[in-house]
Amino acid sequence: MKKFLLSVTMVLFLVSCNNEETAVSSETAKVAERGCASHDVLMEQLRVNPELAIKMNEIESFTQKAMMEGRLVNGKIEIPVVVNVLYRTAAENISLAQIQSQIDVLNKDFNATNSDYNQVPALFSGVKANVGISFVLDAVYRKATTKTSWGTRDAMKKTKQGGLDPTSPTTKLNMWACTIGGGILGYAQFPGGSSATDGVVVDSQYFGLSSSSSYPYNLGRTATHEVGHWMNLRHIWGDATCGSDLVNDTPLHNTANYGVPAYPHYSTCTGTPVEMTMNYMDYTDDRGMYMFSTGQKARIDAIFVSGGARFSFAQP
Repeated sequence: MKKFLLSVTMVLFLVSCNNEETAVSSETAKVAERGCASHDVLMEQLRVNPELAIKMNEIESFTQKAMMEGRLVNGKIEIPVVVNVLYRTAAENISLAQIQSQIDVLNKDFNATNSDYNQVPALFSGVKANVGISFVLDAVYRKATTKTSWGTRDAMKKTKQGGLDPTSPTTKLNMWACTIGGGILGYAQFPGGSSATDGVVVDSQYFGLSSSSSYPYNLGRTATHEVGHWMNLRHIWGDATCGSDLVNDTPLHNTANYGVPAYPHYSTCTGTPVEMTMNYMDYTDDRGMYMFSTGQKARIDAIFVSGGARFSFAQP
């Protein structure tokens, strides 16, 4: 069983994503390996506001208690989504159809209706989960810009810095589609951060069912991964060699996996020989990830119960 050690210090190591902080031109060569910037964003938020570590630790303590007590969500949660499109080029000004395709992907992946769900190996069939959360497109806002890339310092979330402020972030999931740069596909803010910057950023090239030129990240799974972070899921390798993702039914991983590993992919971690590389919280290609676990579902549910960090989203 994975150990849950709750401390303020631990919060600093809960997440780790490959990132280059410096923004680069939108004409950067195609990304070779999946990269998100959630860790670097979190570290900057903690530097500016050290009290965030205490708040995140309290959220973690509540989450573990809610999971143990079975205080999970009843009924269906439908999350309205606001998409903020920031564009300089026509390609960055993604179409409504492409935006809707991303909402469709989220609905399939979080409700286990994705066509590749049946590819989950028999070894993990007993823990594959229907998270049971739905998404509906609420609004799309567009803004022309002269920026070639936005980086990872939340500028796209601030009107005063040329971006777009979030809309009703305590009751609506805000997503920003823009060119991030630095080889980053996306990043999310974990529960506990400021509502002024809450939400998910996905590079416009990888938003929704994108063109073949975006392969192998053209199936909308970048948003699935990042929304998983927004719902308090950690990387499956625990951001350390054989680290814990704070979920009991996901096997320990040596580290992040890339591409589409052949099954079975073995780990050298004690007691867990086969890795769950097809989990959405790994770093595999879009076509290589297609499941959440029941433990991850329980962790997600815990943030929507009364007292949970995102309880406001569960209100009628």
